[in-house]
Amino acid sequence: MKKIKKTEFDHIEAARRKLLSFILPNIDFDGWSSDAFNLAINDSGVDVGLAVQAAPRGAIDLAVAFHRQGDESMLTTHEKSDIINLRYSEKVAQMVWFRIEALKAHKEAVRRSIILFALPSNLNEGGKLIWNTVDCMWNALEDTSTDSNWYTKRATLSAVYSSTILFWLGDESLGSKDTWDFLDRRIKNVMAFEKTKAKIKETPIGQSIEGVLKYLKKPSDEHKLTFPGYRR
Repeated sequence: MKKIKKTEFDHIEAARRKLLSFILPNIDFDGWSSDAFNLAINDSGVDVGLAVQAAPRGAIDLAVAFHRQGDESMLTTHEKSDIINLRYSEKVAQMVWFRIEALKAHKEAVRRSIILFALPSNLNEGGKLIWNTVDCMWNALEDTSTDSNWYTKRATLSAVYSSTILFWLGDESLGSKDTWDFLDRRIKNVMAFEKTKAKIKETPIGQSIEGVLKYLKKPSDEHKLTFPGYRR
């Protein structure tokens, strides 16, 4: 079999993953800081020039890589799972739980990430990452919406996901049972809201709003390149 030659992108991606694996043990003490980033370079043996290519902004780029790695782990878990017979609301809850499971070994790194992306200069990027996460969830569940529902589903799940992560960070229950119960309540709230929204649509005001929203369409792949959190 012909050996596939690695590209420059492959080398940079490998370096980024290696740096991430070496920075994580230091996050508990140093946060996503330049000190932690420099330690990761020294400990990993990655060439400084290559490290700069892999993470031009330093630790924040590794924090972004950490988040995206969690998305990849979530999707891998989903592919191996058997949730086809669950109700749709239960499938959504499972996707959020799969994402939490991807984080459980690095709880403090998640806490530090939230602090990092809560800074005014990083708020936009943090929002994009969360949007990309819930977009991955809906795509994995084969969401077929192409109208305004494409946006509302992702906006609603972003709120559910974010609040659940925050609850989980303070959860000390066995197996994070309290987090699962919290998530279950949030999903039920969303389902109740959807029923209320359906009734509102039947009213004159609801029909008027619906008439405006019908012009909202799912962004095309070309437009999605600049959409919050989108990544090919």
